[in-house]
Amino acid sequence: MRTDPGEKWPPALPAAGRLSTVSDMPADTSQPVLAPPVRAGGADRLSPAGRRLIALAILAVTSAVLSVALLVSPAEAGLGTHRQLNLPECGWITVADLPCFTCGMTTSFAHAVRGNLLASMLAQPAGFLLALLTAMALLLSLHVAVTGSNLGGFLLRLWSPRLLWVTGLVVLAGWVFKVVMYKEWFG
Repeated sequence: MRTDPGEKWPPALPAAGRLSTVSDMPADTSQPVLAPPVRAGGADRLSPAGRRLIALAILAVTSAVLSVALLVSPAEAGLGTHRQLNLPECGWITVADLPCFTCGMTTSFAHAVRGNLLASMLAQPAGFLLALLTAMALLLSLHVAVTGSNLGGFLLRLWSPRLLWVTGLVVLAGWVFKVVMYKEWFG
């Protein structure tokens, strides 16, 4: 608030056009200095009907993925389950005799939907985590579809560049694990 009627409002900024120190800031601000910026995210502005519609789409996709995993039998070798879906053999294995980043994912999902979590993790660690996240997304989308809850919007705000890096590192670690197991370097 202005206390002096002769005071210029808003106060003049430093020459660079930015506030350089806390003392250069206007005395009265509508938001505390240390508060995070207020963002109006798209998911927060959706109506319950809009949230339900998006949740139904996610529910359909996650149900389809987990249903396909339930229809195939996990390969004993830890990879190759995708061949039951009439997909070609992995090109990396054919050309370089190395598994690709996604080798073992289908097998991992097939084990996970059957409740064999250890076999799922051994088939492909990143696939195991992805299968668990897919199941959690199915349950969350079912909850949002039924209730219209904004829980999905809240979880969406947790996504950050740091989480993207962690995801990349998990996929990389899963691939390294798969290469080591495929080449039988430790046993």
